[in-house]
Amino acid sequence: MEVTLVGVGLGNPTTLTAAAAAALQQADGLIGSRRLLEECPLPQSVPRKFSTKSAEIVEILKGQDWQNPCVLYSGDTGFYSGARTLVPLLEAEHIPFQVLPGISSLQYFAARLGRSWQEWSIVSAHGLSCDPVGEVLSAHGKPVFFLTSGSEGASSLCERLSQAGMGHLTATVGQSLSYPQEEIFSDSVSRLAGRAFSPLTVLLVEGYTSCRPACSQGLPDEAFLRGDVPMTKQEVRAAAIGKLEVRDGETYWDVGAGTGSVSVELALLAPHSQVCAVECKGEACSLIRANREKFGVYNLELSQGRAPEILAQLPAPDAVFLGGSGGELPAILEEALHKNPAARFCITAIAVETLGTAVAAMTQLGMEPQISQVTVARSREAGALHLMMGQNPVWIITGRKEALV
Repeated sequence: MEVTLVGVGLGNPTTLTAAAAAALQQADGLIGSRRLLEECPLPQSVPRKFSTKSAEIVEILKGQDWQNPCVLYSGDTGFYSGARTLVPLLEAEHIPFQVLPGISSLQYFAARLGRSWQEWSIVSAHGLSCDPVGEVLSAHGKPVFFLTSGSEGASSLCERLSQAGMGHLTATVGQSLSYPQEEIFSDSVSRLAGRAFSPLTVLLVEGYTSCRPACSQGLPDEAFLRGDVPMTKQEVRAAAIGKLEVRDGETYWDVGAGTGSVSVELALLAPHSQVCAVECKGEACSLIRANREKFGVYNLELSQGRAPEILAQLPAPDAVFLGGSGGELPAILEEALHKNPAARFCITAIAVETLGTAVAAMTQLGMEPQISQVTVARSREAGALHLMMGQNPVWIITGRKEALV
């Protein structure tokens, strides 16, 4: 027996390669999805076994007296294909095999658009969880191509992008590619959100631009829209973000967000993370929204209201930054720990009283606080000289429950 793993293209027999067509003509048994088995042009006398699970396919092969079986995969065997998991199982069973590539939906779609796809960011939402906002942000302006299916269809992905404020981007949808009912059309993401599409659909999202910097930890204060709202200054912000141990994909709270400078930097550093800025003052909320748009950080969500009450509406945090607590610091810590007992905390304080409150509250809640003090002096021109002008010293208090470290 020699098994052939065949990439059958997009489904229409015209997308079969000559090598794939020749292998199918020699096949004495077929394994694949129901759609591919039904669409295979071979006579019904050729035995067919439905399976898409690699381990199950191996057992089927071992139980058949076939000489030239073919396992069918849609598109290309090297592009988000089940062939990836079947090959090592065949090797482990010492079953001879060959792999024949096919035309992928990506190749066909780009060709129909008359475009090159080599610079696109490529994402699969086919049977996988997908964060479309994070994918667009982390592509840094490149077009993002999504394989879609089921709950993560083109409509759902556009809906989530729209909800994040990215409805102005351009989306191009290709559905039923290679079939007689094929359609390709472009519109804004917001217009395509909620629209019904064929299950066989791909999505291209483009047009995202922002002033996202190459390096985002410790941006100059002048980069932010500020007004008269207090802001965590550059040097302290960089130190505090370092203490938070930022990891992409986690959830962050920025309580007492002010201008949103810390929220913006967290969102820039972790494009697949959800960053929740919490602020109660109207002017500050307006600045957070403006800075969100300026930097294009659509993974930043503003919750306007007072903590700790509003925190109940937020997702559980992996890490929390507190730049201002409105006198509610112990209650804020308790609410965050209630949602996630393993959460990491970073608190900044310029008053001795705030330092004492933070240390006492963290100790009472079973944490062992670590305290640093940052003292910064910035130069100022004085004629031909440069003088160093001291800034307010800032304490940075960090901690998490010792038993969970």
